[in-house]
Amino acid sequence: MISLNLPSYQIKISGNAEKPTIWDILRRRFVALTPEEWVRQHFVHYLIEHLGYPTALMANETRLSIGGKQLRADTVVYDHSLHPRVIIEYKAPTVRLSQKVFDQISTYNMLMHVDYLMVSNGLQHYCCKMDYENQKYLFIENIPYYNNL
Repeated sequence: MISLNLPSYQIKISGNAEKPTIWDILRRRFVALTPEEWVRQHFVHYLIEHLGYPTALMANETRLSIGGKQLRADTVVYDHSLHPRVIIEYKAPTVRLSQKVFDQISTYNMLMHVDYLMVSNGLQHYCCKMDYENQKYLFIENIPYYNNL
């Protein structure tokens, strides 16, 4: 897999050459190792190990339903009252983080109404703070520590 713009961590790989898997710390099981999953696992570990995000308040592949359509938010971070605070969308390192990606995560936010949206392809990372009063999101320079959400 490609080297990312994220800190390394103790990666657990299993499976075989045709179907490699990677340990998902949040789902507590091995999952298919795709380029997007490679980004997800690195980003999740970055949040936990460097920014103090509690594993017990994070979930991968959170199911959503809108207009009879089933969607999945890549990662959702909750507060201590279990209200969603952050939605994170991951793309493979080869995928450009375009307006389409932000439109996708904004659709998820119509259901969840969180305070922050994050997007990463492992090479670039964006964090936006929601401004509901003006119906827009504001890009912030750094991903906040969990205690500062």
